[in-house]
Amino acid sequence: MKIIIAGAGSIGKHLAELLSKENQDIVVMDDNPEKTESLSASDCDLMTLNASPTSIVGLKEAGVPHADLFIAVTPSETQNVTCCALAHVLGAKKTVARVDNWEWMQPLAQEQFKGMGIDSLIYPETLAAVEIIEGLKRSWARQYWEVHGGALVMLGVKLREEAKELYGKELKDLCGASAPYHIVAVKRDEQTIIPRGDTKLQQGDIAYFMTTKKEVPTIRHIVGKDNYADVKDVMIMGGGNIAYHVIKNMPEEMHLKVIEQSEARCQKLSELLDADDAMVIQGDGRDTHLLIDEGIRSMQAFCALTPNAENNILACLAAKRLGVRKTVAQIENIEYVNLAEKLDIGTIINKKTITASHIYRMMMDTDVASIHRLTIANADVAEFIAQKGSEITQKPIHKMHFPKGVTLGGMVRDGVGQHISGNTQIIPGDIVVVFSLAGVIKEMDHYFASPTSVINRLKSALID
Repeated sequence: MKIIIAGAGSIGKHLAELLSKENQDIVVMDDNPEKTESLSASDCDLMTLNASPTSIVGLKEAGVPHADLFIAVTPSETQNVTCCALAHVLGAKKTVARVDNWEWMQPLAQEQFKGMGIDSLIYPETLAAVEIIEGLKRSWARQYWEVHGGALVMLGVKLREEAKELYGKELKDLCGASAPYHIVAVKRDEQTIIPRGDTKLQQGDIAYFMTTKKEVPTIRHIVGKDNYADVKDVMIMGGGNIAYHVIKNMPEEMHLKVIEQSEARCQKLSELLDADDAMVIQGDGRDTHLLIDEGIRSMQAFCALTPNAENNILACLAAKRLGVRKTVAQIENIEYVNLAEKLDIGTIINKKTITASHIYRMMMDTDVASIHRLTIANADVAEFIAQKGSEITQKPIHKMHFPKGVTLGGMVRDGVGQHISGNTQIIPGDIVVVFSLAGVIKEMDHYFASPTSVINRLKSALID
């Protein structure tokens, strides 16, 4: 697949590094020579071009007329929209633009953008806000992800001493045919494991469970999290765009206090928010005395959402020392994600990985309902839809030969979530949840694709 990324900033660079591992034909273009030179000097297998993304000559030189996917992630949303529209006219098959304007995400506006040739708009701040809210709704879990409207649920849970009944047993005994869940991935220190039947859990692991929504309380019980209080009172440090969308979409039963250092931003939030949405307080969220005065000891959750990862990590550690059990940190520096996990920061939000998840979906040839890259684990989760005549529908699962580092978490048939065993026979229309080590998920594409799609892809590869 030929992929062109416009913008070699933090998001563009991260995407380029991820996608280059997929053996794709990638070109990154930017009019800042320092950024393109930095990428050229990296170990990524890609080409760079020092040219403006809105230059027709530059777009042609990058190979846009033959591009399968054009991704615009420059700091300017207007430039992103403009170069996507130009790329479409020049022949790019699919285009994706990162935007900062919430109005552009409304259904009517998105239809208008599609008429301009822009297939998808991505607004990372709202995507991050959704993940934060889901994490606060279930304070005992690190990650929560619903499949096909909640027919299946993925839960990432830190295993502590209370989960001792899970330790020392092989997964084939824990996750047998009668078990209400399947453990599909394990994060152990800095290693991500796609488990086998003989894998054993250890204290300190983050285990990823796939189950049905009605069995979520069962998972909560077996991991010893029944004593975690539901979140009612939340303190947020930082009043940026992510915080704003968290506030506007937070359940009514949760009460919010926002600590923001900028007087101008406090005034702006007061103008944007209704009186009962949140209490906005001007001050430095790193000031422990201020936090105590504002009642942090009575909060069930603390969210550090400033642009500074170091401040967010330190603030969450301070909140934990003051008795807050659930903490959420926005961390844009990928290098700090593992550090935050080692320090036992709860939910970690990284807009780059969230953005990558959505753009990854554009790469897939098969009908993929959604794809998700786990923030703290080196793994991908995808919902594949089995096509008529596809390889996955031809024989039971135990007779399939999947790539190493892949497991099937469950499936949805006729809207009902079901577990998968070795004897399961997938039929056309089934939605199958696939877990894999990062970079392997693309190899599952042909198992679910129709024979026609597979043949067309092989023909295209031969022509190239």
